Amino acid sequence: MNQSKQDKRKQQILDAALEIIVNKGYEGSSMSDIVEKSKLSKGAIYWYYSSKKEVYLSLVNHWVFHYSATLNHIVEYKQPAAVQLKELFNYFIQQYEKNPTVFKALAEFWSLAGRDTEFKGKFDKVYSEFLLLIEKIIVKGIKDQEFKNVDTKIAAVSIMVNIESAIWFTLFENHGITPTEYMETIAEFILAGLKK
Repeated sequence: MNQSKQDKRKQQILDAALEIIVNKGYEGSSMSDIVEKSKLSKGAIYWYYSSKKEVYLSLVNHWVFHYSATLNHIVEYKQPAAVQLKELFNYFIQQYEKNPTVFKALAEFWSLAGRDTEFKGKFDKVYSEFLLLIEKIIVKGIKDQEFKNVDTKIAAVSIMVNIESAIWFTLFENHGITPTEYMETIAEFILAGLKK
């Protein structure tokens, strides 16, 4: 089987797994659910993944790969740090508008990370890398005298937490506020606090 066909099948499996975990949760889902939703044979699924857990861990890897290229590209731009931060928020706004299901699934993975060491290890690594990326932007802003001299770690965690708060909109009543309005406003608040 050629690589493009394998990639297509893996994507089909991961798309099915995303829908299943959002609708049934990790504990309530099974490989049979993924088989049924993907419309592939059981043998085809097990050719790529030996267990439900392996499918969901692979789903996390898929997101990391998908998002990392764009996020790293934002930091590589020779733009002011404030523009980079704004682009970071805009990227997540676009991702939310494109597919809020991913953010809903993320809530389930957070829960799993609290109970399972493999998921915890995976998410510790993902969030550590994301924090480093945000810190890099803040350090650049301080160095270029664009930002105040702030604690970069605390500022980075604050930014990350506010980006992740988009999950709230997938789970609870939004009280007439759209995720885009919220994220744009929060981005402005954060930038106002950082700028000299």
